[in-house]
Amino acid sequence: MPSVLAIAAHPDDIEFVMAGTMLQLARRGWDLHYMNVCDGSRGSTRLSETECAATRLGEAQQAAKVLGATFYGPVARDMEVLYLPEYYSKIAAVVRRSKASIVLTHSPVDYMEDHETVCRMAVTAAFMHAMPNYVTDPPEATYDEPVTVYHAQPHGNKTPMGEPVEPHFYVDTTDVIDQKFEALGCHESQRAWLDSSQKMDSYTETMRTIGREVGRMSGKFEYAEGWRRREHWGFCGPDDDPLRAALGEVSVDGNAG
Repeated sequence: MPSVLAIAAHPDDIEFVMAGTMLQLARRGWDLHYMNVCDGSRGSTRLSETECAATRLGEAQQAAKVLGATFYGPVARDMEVLYLPEYYSKIAAVVRRSKASIVLTHSPVDYMEDHETVCRMAVTAAFMHAMPNYVTDPPEATYDEPVTVYHAQPHGNKTPMGEPVEPHFYVDTTDVIDQKFEALGCHESQRAWLDSSQKMDSYTETMRTIGREVGRMSGKFEYAEGWRRREHWGFCGPDDDPLRAALGEVSVDGNAG
């Protein structure tokens, strides 16, 4: 079956902005793959770094199980991930192992550096999927099928400078919102952290609020996730758009599409 790989910075990022689309693909026979690049170790005001990383690893594994996705463990610590071969060679190994036709990742411009750095590395890793002279860590065989990269909406649907970001298209997540809610709820350790650090009184309700806002932007759906397709150069054919092709009946174009 075809496969999709979500590559995000921290445990719970996938659930906030990507999981609904993954669930819609799963309903259509796609194989799901799930990678958090960072270990989540700095996401607590009460747990030690080691305790936090261990707790969030377990939560992410449970969330991936709720989604029905193959889980890949983190390769870096929060706020220390850099655009370096020691990291993106590991991400490239996951891309090759998943044999993904679609890679989902963060917006290239987002509210925090980890998101932007992981986005850049996900793009590089996808680009190298068929590059035989690049050896991944651990070594994985290349594959020749095209890979199309899609970028999720940034936090708040705006750049850090406040400019609005309009997706190329929207995916309806209304009938998978409960499962998305369940997956995000696995990240119980984030309840206190997101309340204190980002004023999210209930992180699961914040996810619903974000989904409703994107749904309103779509002009059609109650809940939605927004996507921008990266240009094809080096990744896939000029007309390849497998996400829209797979989810055409539950998607609608945006003004930027």
